[in-house]
Amino acid sequence: MPHSPIPTPGSSNSAWWASAVVYQIYPRSFADANGDGMGDLAGVTAKLPYLQTLGVDAVWLSPFYKSPQTDAGYDVADYRAVDPLFGTLDDFDAMLEKAHSLGIKVIVDLVPNHTSDEHAWFREALAAAPGSPERERYMFHPGKDSKPGSGAGDLAPNNWKSIFGGPAWTRLTNDDGTPGEWYLHLFDTKQPDLNWENPEVHEEMHSVLRFWLDRGVDGFRVDVAHGLVKEAGLPDWEGEAAMVEGGSSAPGAHSEAVEPHTAHPHVAAVAGPAGAAAATAVEHKVKPPLDPPSPFFDQDGVHEIYREWHRVLAEYDGDRMLVAEAWVEPAERLARYVRKDEMQQAFNFDFLLAGWDAERMAEAIESSLDAAGSVEAPSTWVLSNHDTVRHPSRFGLADPTTFPKGISAEDEQPDAGLGLSRARAASMVSFALPGSAYLYQGEELGLPEHTSLPAEARQDPSFFRTKGVERGRDGCRVPLPWKSAEPGFGFSEAASSGTGGAGAAGKAPAATASEAPAVPWLPQPEAFGELAADVQAGVGGSTLELYRSVLAFRRAHLLGSGTFQWAEEHDPANGVLAFHNRDVLVVVNMGTTALPVPAGFRVELSSDGGSGGTSIVPNSGAYLMAK
Repeated sequence: MPHSPIPTPGSSNSAWWASAVVYQIYPRSFADANGDGMGDLAGVTAKLPYLQTLGVDAVWLSPFYKSPQTDAGYDVADYRAVDPLFGTLDDFDAMLEKAHSLGIKVIVDLVPNHTSDEHAWFREALAAAPGSPERERYMFHPGKDSKPGSGAGDLAPNNWKSIFGGPAWTRLTNDDGTPGEWYLHLFDTKQPDLNWENPEVHEEMHSVLRFWLDRGVDGFRVDVAHGLVKEAGLPDWEGEAAMVEGGSSAPGAHSEAVEPHTAHPHVAAVAGPAGAAAATAVEHKVKPPLDPPSPFFDQDGVHEIYREWHRVLAEYDGDRMLVAEAWVEPAERLARYVRKDEMQQAFNFDFLLAGWDAERMAEAIESSLDAAGSVEAPSTWVLSNHDTVRHPSRFGLADPTTFPKGISAEDEQPDAGLGLSRARAASMVSFALPGSAYLYQGEELGLPEHTSLPAEARQDPSFFRTKGVERGRDGCRVPLPWKSAEPGFGFSEAASSGTGGAGAAGKAPAATASEAPAVPWLPQPEAFGELAADVQAGVGGSTLELYRSVLAFRRAHLLGSGTFQWAEEHDPANGVLAFHNRDVLVVVNMGTTALPVPAGFRVELSSDGGSGGTSIVPNSGAYLMAK
């Protein structure tokens, strides 16, 4: 990266998304307006003024569609309906109208790789014959050994493994009790993969896009964007893949597992010798960072799909956008998703995976800006989301570059204070970089991972499908604390019968004004009481006030559309990350020695909550400076 300032891709792009700060809302854990212990859309509406005060430009909502909730809504039964857990379409419209009135854009999650097994299409496929149009919407195949005159089709079509553990194929049982075809599910058995070789699937997803665009949404976050197209012939593959790639030996690295349940009445459990062995003793295996090339991820055919979607969005005004969840490397491969005729953004997971390490973070920043620049697209910056251990906890581990797949009470417990200090500094970096920044709900409160969730409270399918070897993602999905002195830390509001509050029409009130609201759907750690929003609001030096200050500073100095250049102080080998963006100098000290504030600069904001100092503290200090 040159030492002279260069405009970054997106600096001349006036579209709102090119430099936006986007706040991810996990609806079931954000805010509960009717007191049933489950977050809802009315709860989102009620908290929008809080988000406006925080200083975000947009919200991204994880799935709220009708769903059996096997994978917390990422198993969609109806793409055009709101699940009653969260309300109704009227509630959604009210939320969208309120957000827009406050100047907040709304991005919704779209799950195009798979549906729920309770989707009407899959039910029709189960009722239809092999080779029927209904089955051609999904990935149904006979067994590998199914040939006329020989073989009963008892072998799965290939050896692919589910991202959640266990086999990626499940065999149906016919109505007469005989074994039937196999269907592909890269995730849970209740999440059958769609067949994107079928034009009907393309047409249906175009219709879904238009349904939500017509309602006024501003964009879509595309789940598993790299997974829609599978290699022709479905060849065997000895590698392993995961949603979030990490090479750590910490608990949670991807491992073998058996199918833990027979989830559908038509499904016959199939384990085989390998599965039987895993059932009695799951062997922990360390997964390398990636096992390329995967026959079901990052196939070239996905790009034509997104060119089609780009054309659909172009029918609407308002700079509508697509952002890809694509776990792809190297950065040059990821950049292909944001070429001018495809998506507008893609999550920058290299930055997320870098951990608390100056050299790794510097490399991720440089490679990301270079790759995005090659296709004239803005980069994105993210540190946590609903699939990852929260970064205050990751950064508090003995190795702060570790990327565990969840943390339990049996695992190493993070140093909460050190992890939070580092997380605050890293967050300042992400907001000071040019491009678009994404933050995960509760991050502004400094929330840690819930690392002591009991097994009986966990709900993530990856926990069950790996027999607990992968601790799962529940620890980062715990309901937010709003009021420290109230039950459930104020996550749920008691709704009096017949009123329910704005937008609560779709949910029957679970508590009257004289009743306590239900307990949150996941238990909260005691530490959340000290981090509740009401405890931090207006308190100088709190993480909430730091975020508000940094986002206001970012907006005032136009950092999202700025320029980038490494500073003279940049010395990652010694733990110092330093760069200029416009007239701002950013210095992060990950080393062990205090640094002087460079001559001619004054500290405007620091991650330790102070300003105006003359020394940059070691190990966890980040500073925004101006002349």
